[in-house]
Amino acid sequence: MNSDQKQTLPPQVQARQPGHEAEMTPRPDYEPRYPGSGRLQGKVALITGGDSGIGRAVAVLFAREGADLAILYLNETEDAQETKRLVEREGRSCLLFSGDVGDPGFCRAAVAQVIQRFGKLDVLVNNAAEQHPKKDIAEITPDQIESTFRTNIYGYFYMVQAAMPHLRKGAAIVNTASVTAYRGSAELLDYSATKGAIVAFTRSLAQKLAGDGVRVNGVAPGPIWTPLIPSTFPAEKVKRFGADTPMKRPGQPNEVAPSYLFLACEDSSYVTGSVLHPNGGDPTEA
Repeated sequence: MNSDQKQTLPPQVQARQPGHEAEMTPRPDYEPRYPGSGRLQGKVALITGGDSGIGRAVAVLFAREGADLAILYLNETEDAQETKRLVEREGRSCLLFSGDVGDPGFCRAAVAQVIQRFGKLDVLVNNAAEQHPKKDIAEITPDQIESTFRTNIYGYFYMVQAAMPHLRKGAAIVNTASVTAYRGSAELLDYSATKGAIVAFTRSLAQKLAGDGVRVNGVAPGPIWTPLIPSTFPAEKVKRFGADTPMKRPGQPNEVAPSYLFLACEDSSYVTGSVLHPNGGDPTEA
């Protein structure tokens, strides 16, 4: 990072969301840092928004730990195919499903195909998201509010509803929240509101499912270098992304993925209703 200019990344933008990892400079780091130890051996995991960014890093790490994967994504076919290749490189199977998690019918159909292929579902990772920064609250249209909430929180409800008939004792649900749920964001009012809702959803669902032996937890990442960043913000903001954290840089997806692994495996067998905070030291209120 150039400490004089507070520059952490090359300035860049992408024309549309959700963005494409293949077009980013530098590419996000998804590679697991350690050999696997079988912590998800024989498990089946479904990850929404699993084609790139945090989702890709989680998918590859889960595969290294022994899980077969199902990846849901919107329309980023090139990124999704690359994630499938990376999962298969780890010796595991990977199914791809393209569609909108805001459509409950798509969620049900995807889960049904996972069960048909693998016969079970052990881990659900709700990770798909969209964000649309606006400087003035008057600029946030009803359509934008509807779209953001439908993807970011309705989709979580729909995925859980589709998955629940198949989740047995010992299963885990991991929801992606955000640092913005705790410190807010002046230009991401609707997005941060959905992330706050995800925290409440996680804690409430954990209470609901504890008696069934299903654990529910969350991860609230800070600024992480994913395709959502260049496809959301102008180049001048991208180049300073993460500079305001105590670590003075953005995080990489492979620095976040181990939080998901911990919450998905038996290492966290006495943890439910909790949220982990890989955020570069941002002083959030947990």
